[in-house]
Amino acid sequence: MWFLRRMLRIPWTAKKTNERVLNEANTRRSLVRTIRKRQATFLGHVMRRGKLEHLVTIGKFEGKRSRGRQREKIMDGLATWLGTGKVLDTLAAVKDRDL
Repeated sequence: MWFLRRMLRIPWTAKKTNERVLNEANTRRSLVRTIRKRQATFLGHVMRRGKLEHLVTIGKFEGKRSRGRQREKIMDGLATWLGTGKVLDTLAAVKDRDL
């Protein structure tokens, strides 16, 4: 956003929302989409390979959980992004390279 504001010569004191700046630049945010796409391709690579990385991604750790809010796992984020809702459905979808 800082870069777009500099390119459009919008001063930092101007009260323009980020959405308005994006409309003026005729662009949209794509960072999250790019990150999720790369995560899905990496996860598919790991699942098709089936080595140690596969076990680490699917496996569970023994011991106590840490206090506080649990961290979001990559699998949970990809399940919501892909719209499958379940981790097992996500694993099946990720294995298909064309999908």
